[in-house]
Order: sequence, then C-alpha cells, then structure tokens
Amino acid sequence: LNLPMHLQKRAKYLLSIIMPVHNASSWLEECLQAIMHQDFTGSMELSVFDDASTDDSRKVLEGWRERMEDRGISVVISGHGSSQPGGGQLNYPSIVYFFLVRLQYETSILHPNSLIGCRVQRLPEGSTERYARWINSLAQDQLLTQAYTSHGPTVVMPTWFCSRKLFMKVGLFDEGGKGVPEDLLFFYQFLRQGGSPLRVDQRLLVYRYHEAAATHSVTESTIWKLRVDFLQERVLSQWESFTIWNAGKQGRKLYRSLSLINQKKVKAFCDVDEKKIQKRFYTHEESKERPKPTVPVLHYKEATGPFIICVKLDMTGGVLEENLNSLQLKEGTDYYHFN
Repeated sequence: LNLPMHLQKRAKYLLSIIMPVHNASSWLEECLQAIMHQDFTGSMELSVFDDASTDDSRKVLEGWRERMEDRGISVVISGHGSSQPGGGQLNYPSIVYFFLVRLQYETSILHPNSLIGCRVQRLPEGSTERYARWINSLAQDQLLTQAYTSHGPTVVMPTWFCSRKLFMKVGLFDEGGKGVPEDLLFFYQFLRQGGSPLRVDQRLLVYRYHEAAATHSVTESTIWKLRVDFLQERVLSQWESFTIWNAGKQGRKLYRSLSLINQKKVKAFCDVDEKKIQKRFYTHEESKERPKPTVPVLHYKEATGPFIICVKLDMTGGVLEENLNSLQLKEGTDYYHFN
C-alpha cells in the first residue's frame, strides 16, 4: 500500500475497526462485546480515539484490552486532552452483528472503489421511522441518485467500510467539531473522487438514536447549503434547463438558493395544487434584477423535464411516486430527489 510512513507501521493488520468515542461509557460494554465476537478470521485491530471524554470511557476501554488481545485483536487507544471534542465523536456506540466485518470485507475485495454500508436496525424501535425505512429500502442505484436528499449519506456512517487506500485518497475527516457534518463532507468528497457507495443488503448493525447525539448539533441551514452546492456542482452544471417540482415553500427556497446562472435555467415550477397553479407565475421579489424574474407555474402533466423533486419522500401516500411513474421518468436521468 502507498501509505504515509506513520501508517505503514500499522499496515500489518488486515483490518482496522475505527471507533471515535465521546462520553460513551454506558454503551461501550455492549459494543466491545459485539466486536470481540466477530467471525472474521484475519488479523484485526481496534483503534479507539477518545475525543475529550469526561466520563470513564477510557477506563472501560482499558478494561477490555486484555480480553481483546486474548482474542487476537490488537487494541490501540489514543485521544487528546482538549476540553472540547474535535468532531466525529461516537456518543452512543452501535451494536454490530458477529458477521458484519467478514461480509463487508468480502464485499470490499470485490469492490475496492466502494464505500460499503449495510442495512440497520434502529434502536429504540420506531425512532426516526421514515429515515430508517429510507436507509434500508434504497435500491443500489439510488445510493448515488438520492445523495442530495436531506437524510444525508445514503449509507449510514457507523456502517462504513472501505480500503485504507480509498480512505487516504478521499482525505481525512473535518475536525471542526460541534456543528460540522463531517460524515456528509466526507461522503461528498468520496463521490467527487469517483467512488461508488454500496450496501450489503442485510441488517448487520443496531443503530442507536438519542437526542443528545452529536448529529443534532448540525443546523438545517448548514446541511441545506452543502446539499444545494453539491446539487449545482454535480447535476445542474450538466443541465441547460430544468423544472422544480413543487411551487410551494421548499421549491421556492431552492430557487432562491441557486446561483444566478442556475436560476436562469429554471424554466418552470410544477405542482398538483390548483391554488398554486392558478397563480400562473412565481415572481422572485428579492432579486435585484429589473424587471424582477418571473417563472411559470404549471401542472406537472404540462411540465417538461428534467426535474428536481422538492416534495418530501414518503409523505404523500404514494401519490408522488404514482405521478412520477405516470410520466415514465427515470431517476438519475430525468429527475433527482432533493427533499
């Protein structure tokens, strides 16, 4: 492997499990137990980074060192003494099924340029129900096409598995700390490098939800801007014109968030709401242009693609999907989901 010198010393291990930890002592026992019982038979290390924990996480980790090494798993524990975590912290470690590592490793051998995930079981049951249903039901091609939706990376970060070579090619995580969506930033950079997300279609991890998790420190506006910028970079730059599917609040917000060049590419809004359609035009009142730009509002059957869909997934009782199917459109070519 073409690795920096400080990583070459650790390349003797076939596989590393990376675990950033921040104040997670209550959940570590369960997680470490699951790691120790993996059925992967190659050489393996557990690399833990204690990200400014103030509880007894470090003590719990040290208490497992001998058991792990008896099992043949080398343990490396590092950290820092800063008063603030640097980001990427795992507040509530997930539970991994005993064949997760082996199945993902075998998949990575066949797909070395892939960031590999798996289906998950959400805990507590029923929490973030729409998100869990989305993350588990995406078809393989949708792992790419739905990368612009508000749910974030199309493979769940705690399930990520990739080669060290691919990781170093993408680059390190952003350590800006609280409020930085380091998983989304890494995922987008991975896609920019030509990587392809892939999922093992089995539930191999119990994914905890908790209101105090680090992900809740990221603001909606931060995520929105990253998504809009990535959409403009990857999709809209390739289109000469397009229609925004939703003449309501979210569709208009997307329009206003676009660059001036891409605003001029919007040939229409489309909708199913007759009240919106009867207005006939949307006027961009905040624009400094004179006269103010106006965009037609059409019924979706009268609109032409390609489309950016700004209607929330899984919220219309299947009506949106039926309407898209009636037009015989192909996701990733004729339209992309944004919400």
